Amino acid sequence: MILAPPPSLQRRSLLLGAGGTLGLSALPRFAIAQADQRPAITIAVQKISNSNTLEVLREQSNVGERAFSMLWEGLIGRDLLGGLKPIPRLATAWRRVSDSVVELDLRRGVKFHNGDEMTAEDVVFSFGPERMFGDTRPTAQGRTIEIGGDRIPTRAGRDLPPEVPAVARRSWPALERVEIVDKYKLRFHNATPDVTLEGRLSRYGSEIISKRAFIEAETWFDWARRPVLTGPYKVVEFTADQSLLLAAHDEYWGERPPLKSVRLIEIPEVSSRINMLRSGEVQFACDIPPDQIGTVEGDKRLQVQGGTILNHRLTCFDKTHPQLADARVRRAFTHAIDRQAIVDSLWAGRTEVPKGLQWPYYDDMFVADWSVPEYDPAEAQRLLKAAGYKGDPIPYRLLNNYYTNQVPTAQVLVEMWKQVGLNVQIEMKENWSQILSREPGRAVRDWSNSAPFNDPVSSIVNQHGPNGQQQQVGEWSNEEMNKLSVEMETSTDHARRKQIFRRMLAICEREDPAYTVLHQNATFTALPRRLGWKAAPAFAMEFRAHNWKA
Repeated sequence: MILAPPPSLQRRSLLLGAGGTLGLSALPRFAIAQADQRPAITIAVQKISNSNTLEVLREQSNVGERAFSMLWEGLIGRDLLGGLKPIPRLATAWRRVSDSVVELDLRRGVKFHNGDEMTAEDVVFSFGPERMFGDTRPTAQGRTIEIGGDRIPTRAGRDLPPEVPAVARRSWPALERVEIVDKYKLRFHNATPDVTLEGRLSRYGSEIISKRAFIEAETWFDWARRPVLTGPYKVVEFTADQSLLLAAHDEYWGERPPLKSVRLIEIPEVSSRINMLRSGEVQFACDIPPDQIGTVEGDKRLQVQGGTILNHRLTCFDKTHPQLADARVRRAFTHAIDRQAIVDSLWAGRTEVPKGLQWPYYDDMFVADWSVPEYDPAEAQRLLKAAGYKGDPIPYRLLNNYYTNQVPTAQVLVEMWKQVGLNVQIEMKENWSQILSREPGRAVRDWSNSAPFNDPVSSIVNQHGPNGQQQQVGEWSNEEMNKLSVEMETSTDHARRKQIFRRMLAICEREDPAYTVLHQNATFTALPRRLGWKAAPAFAMEFRAHNWKA
């Protein structure tokens, strides 16, 4: 692409000779701008967005996180190549004012993709009712919003999809207001004490948008398909289910973006992604299954990077299904799974069976002596007999390899469940709406859970508590779990919080199973060896200047 020369070079004045006549030296000199020498790359992905939007509050997904890391930025960031520790991003510093108030200093000179400067007003609007919360109110657990149904009206007159305030209150159940101290300083006020406010500020879904761009968009979907943000790349074109083209944001506050453009294209078939990489049509092929790593690296020009990430694969249960109402049946499901066999056979040992829905990343909140339910077919059979299960069919809703190895894993699970007497039948679905639909027959499904920040509320409460997806879609609830969730989010007693977390694990994974953890997730990306790029321990792909040496 040839860049247009600036007006000062386009309109060079002519030099006049003596007596006002035009001399030879005064012939016009046209400046020719140099072409942008930065590379343009193409990335082959399994999927770009589940919701066909680029709005982070609606697209809370593994696939969305990959692309959105190039667009969206929050006040506090995560160092993708430095252990995911918190780092200054759009805020340069933050400090506690009280158990429920955090004060932040904004970075000066940050430009949105439309050229506007980011100020405290944009931050307040980003966390306001018109964009985030709708008509919900802050409480210890916010207001449970069921996904689906009518759109949520706001005071500005623009309706929000119900998923937006649902996610907002899941992420920020008790956020009361954001106070402007001055143009570059503000305070977040929570309605309750919360030791995780800094973590919530760094989590996926707490990024900052341009107030003016949001207001000027004709509809919410117009905004959501071309959001105006602060990241190193900006949206040029988005075609749902096909491609996303990003261009360098050359007014980016950090180092100049190293790539001229980034194009993501949807290629569902693994073999096609690999072949496109070999032919040079793409520079990155994502979501490579472990059994294909050797094949890819058999080409000496190519390499595969990646490994385990802060995400666990789960099987979820709908306790409203007649065959799953008895917790003993769900417990039988958990004891019938040989998780290590799945890791060894389908993942070539490249991931591991974790200690339940938690990560060592939680530091001293990590319950080190916890474990997933033991593989015990005899106990599974005993539980089914005690529950009076007669072999009635139990449907298992499944997508076609949305997750790496999803279908092979499901087939192995069905055989393991069959061995103890569970009659589980796979039902292939086309999208997440069909997976989560309340139509008769919802019983077992696949899912994954991440930890957006290093505290248990970021996962077990966020996904399975009163505002979590399982309860929003009406497939599972537990009164004790809900009470503990409120206490977990408001307590400042560290010892008590750890005790609560252990009890939550016991409820959700052993006594009244909401889910069962299969294994830690892992993601692998193939690319040419000549490229100086490193994969992060996350779905997100980092293309800032410090991670591009080619």
